[in-house]
Amino acid sequence: MQRLNNKTCVVTGAAQGIGRAIAARFHDEGATVIVTDIDETAGAEAAAAIGCRFEKLDVREEADWSRLKELVPIADVVVNNAGVTGFEQGMVHHDPEHASLEDWRQVHRVNLDGTFLGCRYAIGAMKESGTGSIINISSRSGLVGIPGAAAYASSKAAIRNHSKTVALYCAQQGWKIRCNSIHPAAILTPIWEPMLGTGPDREARMQALVADTPLKRFGTPDEVATIALMLASDEATYVTGTEINIDGGLLAGSAATPG
Repeated sequence: MQRLNNKTCVVTGAAQGIGRAIAARFHDEGATVIVTDIDETAGAEAAAAIGCRFEKLDVREEADWSRLKELVPIADVVVNNAGVTGFEQGMVHHDPEHASLEDWRQVHRVNLDGTFLGCRYAIGAMKESGTGSIINISSRSGLVGIPGAAAYASSKAAIRNHSKTVALYCAQQGWKIRCNSIHPAAILTPIWEPMLGTGPDREARMQALVADTPLKRFGTPDEVATIALMLASDEATYVTGTEINIDGGLLAGSAATPG
């Protein structure tokens, strides 16, 4: 039996990368999937390729969430995946000393405000049935300091904490609405492209970025989608307020080799 039969699932930022992989996996497992993204062209193309429905959504805008509430009033699973690093338009200062307040705010608007609004929508879409799964995509960067990406790290840390708050609130209301966060480390998606570049040193950059990862490679969007599927399914009905790291062993410590 497919693991998400008869479930309606909303995935934000699903035009590419992790969001698209999650939407595709959910669809394969029998869910009715609503792909959402700010990029109408890419989002519609992704939805058509997967075989599901597309709705344009700017996660920063409360009005867009109100519109989604009218279009999709009931949901069983909501994945708050949409996010930015702040480097989408090129390399800019995002360290604590030189980052501009505007750049700081723009990252938080998407990552944190978008997740807050997504959780609020999800609670409203689930509370009538009293059951559901909210999955927030945080990051390994939400668990450790990142000197060169202060806004990104801050926003992802806040997502981790807000997920726990939402989980406790829903339990307090007597609902079986679960909320958990997933913390990917280096997952090879388009979000890395500004940092990797297209020059002859691309491969060296890739290796440098995973040099401290015990498994010595990037993860894949499909590997993250596997975790999301478990949390979305009825196999995880006792899992709430927790976080799952998918980082190739990075947070386990150092992979020391005997001399």
